[in-house]
Amino acid sequence: MDKRRANFKKLGEMRTREVLRRIKILGNCANRSHYDYTEEEVNKIFSEIEKKVRETKSKFTFPNKENDFKL
Repeated sequence: MDKRRANFKKLGEMRTREVLRRIKILGNCANRSHYDYTEEEVNKIFSEIEKKVRETKSKFTFPNKENDFKL
């Protein structure tokens, strides 16, 4: 069990750092002196990112055993 937890922590930290690094890089696209974009395009980007975050977060949800009906 400790090995599985250590693996989760190692990979979780590494992958989270990578996601945060990539988000920071995406922020570089906000520089209007180098890029041209519309509000609609920006909203579409962040809508998709938020959707994927919700989907991924839902995979980590623990089942609520209080509502587990049994006869």
